[in-house]
Amino acid sequence: MSLKDRITEDMKSAMRARDAARLSAIRMLLAACKQREVDERIVLDDAAVVGLVDKLIKQRKDSITAFEQGRRADLVAKESAEIAVLQVYLPQRLSADETAAQVAAIVAELGATGPGDMGRVMAAVKARLAGQAEMALVSAAVKQALTQ
Repeated sequence: MSLKDRITEDMKSAMRARDAARLSAIRMLLAACKQREVDERIVLDDAAVVGLVDKLIKQRKDSITAFEQGRRADLVAKESAEIAVLQVYLPQRLSADETAAQVAAIVAELGATGPGDMGRVMAAVKARLAGQAEMALVSAAVKQALTQ
């Protein structure tokens, strides 16, 4: 079963359970998938759906930061609940040490030597670790690997 099919089945089960918060988050995810498919005239595979889920979680985290500054605890709770629903669809994340090891291997493989190679390394790392590692950790690991 593809990830998109699993998400659709989860939407149906949320409807049956009358879980409005979960249903809302899943519908938002499916709408984002459909929007991307229509815009780019493609059918999303599991990797693309994971990338989209990752992007939506990042948006929610940015919103939480803004809502905390505005002292909107109700909206922070709503966004946090959406993140919890979305994280179910992500694969197991790599730890910081595992991420650093993967980045070091990619840097060695590419023969990157300094900060000027950051773009090339980040492109390779994003392609290989998409959905497996948080990009903020990846960026920090790449910077550290290139400055040594």
